[in-house]
Amino acid sequence: MRTFMGKLRMMSLTVAVVTASLGGLAGTTAAAPSEAYEWKNVVTGAGGGFVPGIIFNESEKDLIYARTDIGGAYRWNAADERWIPLTDFVGWDDWNKNGVDALATDPVDPDRVYMAVGTYTNSWDQNNGSILRSTDRGDTWQTTTLPFKVGGNMPGRSMGERLTVDPNDNSILYFGARSGHGLWKSTDYGVTWNEVISFPNPGNYVQDPSNEYTSDIVGLAWITFDKTTGSAGQATQTIYVGVADKAQSVYRSTNGGLTWSAVAGQPTGYIPHHGVFDSDGSLYITYSDGVGPYDGAKGDVWKLNTSTGVWTNISPVPSSSTDNYFGYGGLAVDAQNPGTLMVATLNSWWPDATLFRSTDGGATWTRIWEFEGYPNRKLRYTQDISAAPWLTFGTNPAPPETTPKLGWMIGDLEIDPFDSDRMMYGTGATIYGTKNLTDWDDDEKINISVMAKGVEEIAVLDLISPPSGAHLISGLGDVSGFRHNNLDQAPATIFTSPNYPSTESLDFAELSPNTMVRVGKADYAADPNAKSIGLSSDGGTTWYKANAEPAGTTGGGTVAISANGNRLVWSTSDKGVHYSTGGNSWTASTGIPAQAKVISDRVNPNKFYGFAAGKIYVSVNGGATFTASSATGLPIEGNADLDAVPGVEGELWFAGGSEEEGPYGLWHSTDSGATFTKLANVEEADSIGFGKAAPGQNVVALYTVAQIDGTRGFFRSDDGGVNWVRINDDQHQYARVTTITGDPRLYGRVYLGTNGRGILYADRVGGNNGGGTPVTNSAISPVTAEFDRKAGNQVNIPVTLTLNGNTLASIRNGNATLVSGTDYTLTGNEVVLSKNYLASLPNGAATLTFQFSAGAPATLNLLIKDTTAAPVGTIRIEMFNSNTSATGSSISPKFKLTNTGTTALNLSDVKIRYYYTINGEQPQNFFADWATAGSSNVTGTFSALNPVRTGADHVLEIGFTASAGTLNAGQSTEIHTRISKNNWTNYTQTDDYSFAGSQTSYTDWSKVTGYIAGSLQWGIEP
Repeated sequence: MRTFMGKLRMMSLTVAVVTASLGGLAGTTAAAPSEAYEWKNVVTGAGGGFVPGIIFNESEKDLIYARTDIGGAYRWNAADERWIPLTDFVGWDDWNKNGVDALATDPVDPDRVYMAVGTYTNSWDQNNGSILRSTDRGDTWQTTTLPFKVGGNMPGRSMGERLTVDPNDNSILYFGARSGHGLWKSTDYGVTWNEVISFPNPGNYVQDPSNEYTSDIVGLAWITFDKTTGSAGQATQTIYVGVADKAQSVYRSTNGGLTWSAVAGQPTGYIPHHGVFDSDGSLYITYSDGVGPYDGAKGDVWKLNTSTGVWTNISPVPSSSTDNYFGYGGLAVDAQNPGTLMVATLNSWWPDATLFRSTDGGATWTRIWEFEGYPNRKLRYTQDISAAPWLTFGTNPAPPETTPKLGWMIGDLEIDPFDSDRMMYGTGATIYGTKNLTDWDDDEKINISVMAKGVEEIAVLDLISPPSGAHLISGLGDVSGFRHNNLDQAPATIFTSPNYPSTESLDFAELSPNTMVRVGKADYAADPNAKSIGLSSDGGTTWYKANAEPAGTTGGGTVAISANGNRLVWSTSDKGVHYSTGGNSWTASTGIPAQAKVISDRVNPNKFYGFAAGKIYVSVNGGATFTASSATGLPIEGNADLDAVPGVEGELWFAGGSEEEGPYGLWHSTDSGATFTKLANVEEADSIGFGKAAPGQNVVALYTVAQIDGTRGFFRSDDGGVNWVRINDDQHQYARVTTITGDPRLYGRVYLGTNGRGILYADRVGGNNGGGTPVTNSAISPVTAEFDRKAGNQVNIPVTLTLNGNTLASIRNGNATLVSGTDYTLTGNEVVLSKNYLASLPNGAATLTFQFSAGAPATLNLLIKDTTAAPVGTIRIEMFNSNTSATGSSISPKFKLTNTGTTALNLSDVKIRYYYTINGEQPQNFFADWATAGSSNVTGTFSALNPVRTGADHVLEIGFTASAGTLNAGQSTEIHTRISKNNWTNYTQTDDYSFAGSQTSYTDWSKVTGYIAGSLQWGIEP
């Protein structure tokens, strides 16, 4: 299913904006009956979002908290090194409590913990912020509502901490507000708060006044205490506060907060990101010219000797250096070793982030990596991402970049106060850490690994659960999306090819579930040949770019694929609705407005539906034309989720509406949207999904995010919406849920997509009908094969099945199903593909998909070829590779072309083709290093092969200009060529079709082809 939430979602790594409708708290009337469900996160292993703060308790080992910008907070569980979520109780109406702007753990009473929550300080968040307080380490919370907003997802959110507990008198707390609201104080453990009127500077820095999101005053950045100026039960007297103000940014009180003054001699021109007090009396501060997490191009690190008042610039790379192109963010001191500290670059995007370490109070520094003969890097670390292998983001960058990166947006860095060897830091995608930090000081490598087990904060944009293959496919913000082969294990890779950060819409062909489509927004500036639409024929395991897309589009929007997979309808974000057969060309649809939300009928492959501004649109000709339905009464504003029921043509459900302007609820249609009936028993609904029918029922199970009987939650109906049961409880609400769907193979299984708490799945306590036991996939052997159409060489191809308890359901070639007994035979665990069927296939690559009764499909990649003697033409081509290394940054074939005919040959009529694999798609360069006819008269053109062939996904076509002249009968001409990628990453030649690895001089080579006026005259095409 697809979700059309009527808002833009603020995600952790890229800036978008929530404009969700807000209202009062849900009522407390008796809810619909409830059913017990067990809720779990779908595991990504890394979190997938920005972690702006990690907070160690100073008096109890292993008591650690992490805060996120939109996904709540977590507590470390040392027993299994897993983070436990603490804010899953946050519901639909108080969703803004999942934005955590600051967290404080009590150093006197470790059971106490506090959070300053609220997501935005502008109009997108209508609720004020709150201080949440707990006396049981976050298991339960009490709330104090503040008289202003708090911005957990606003600029400067990795500064901190803004909320602190007095280390001597823990009844006293301070909070540094945003928006010009200044400094606040509580003297009763956070129950009540009052503004510290004497504090002189509420901050004046605004990131960008031209944009509502960045136009608010950032305010106070951090608060820290000199613990030695107090005693147990007596308030600390000396307190430092950092303010987002480039002129006067550090303030001090020496009388317990009664009066304040700017610290004399302080640096100016930058903003203090973190201020940390060392036990030797030093105050260390990291500065940047931006507040982060995305900005900051210059910065410094300063040290204040609080006894003498002397400030010292201790920057590892000072702002005056041309090598300083970043601000400093994360800052940590070693509580066990005064004078030992670390800092992190806040915004060193290229080639990587950098960590710096000093053991002498900043007098000297070492860095975690440095150049060792550009572009090579000497590393003081190893990096283990086995817990989340997808953190490579599917990239293969050229040095000096590496994958995975150390991180980005490193706004917080912490050394365990009880263990000098343990360090953690937050990034834009995960938490990294090490357990052997002090090995750095012995010039040995530290071991960095993912330390985010249990953190799940991805923003989910779409979910689908097809009837075969993987049970779940996700479209995600910032990390593209996953095929989830196992819900309890991290995926190996994100969606790639096409590459873009966020997948906005997903769909699969109901009658051919392995056929899938997705859309996002590609980076056309980085790659003019990029595409925003991707297709898959293997259930989302691999993807390929469509050959074309609507002219001028930047992508995005919603996409639908017909029930049989033959037709695509794409409502782009900017160029209206278009339709296509296979994605090779696109034609504008008529009768439907731009930016309408589109879906497909799940039975009739010619039927599509659209929704926009309260109107339903229907197409019966594959999306070419749409006609507005006469249905009335649907919402014009707010959330809108339109879905078609699998197995029943024309049955639709619509969930949506807005609290500001009705109507709001759940509607049902059985006549292809001609009429809709509103369900009287559903007060509000925002998403609708379908799952396997309950035992004894002949209608799909319905799942909805809704308000029923005055209670917000997630509900299931087994009888078409007549009766509902609530399937969550008040401790499992997950703030604003973006999408919901059931599983078509497991009755009772439900999937949730959230805006910052990742993907959740749940099963009925006691088990689902059919069980929640993981399905064991089947396998085939071999997975690649070749078939020669040459007479006398044609043979059947046997394929051995490893069924693992499943049965073979079908074999498909694209949308065509092979006929058992004719195209293949099945005996026991062996399939034999008929040579007669294989001979009917065209030359080139073919993929046969083996579908089973359960589990993922298996694919057999075929190369159909014909080795009948190469054509007897009038040219001969000899070739060898001047570089025969297995890998290298260039491919260098040399050609000798001979005219074997009886008349002169115009070279401009000749084309030579060399076939190879690109090994990481990039723009390419062609060089004619030398040619008999003159290098300037030789041309080279690159093309991608579709479909790909064994040993070839690209081809280089070499030609000649008219100035090259003629080649007389019997004469030869030579061409020495070379190709490379723009970023000089390596090719692997050993699997290339045209590569001649054993030749060192010109030899007849039939694996390159030659053409005269388009007619094949030499060689065998792959």
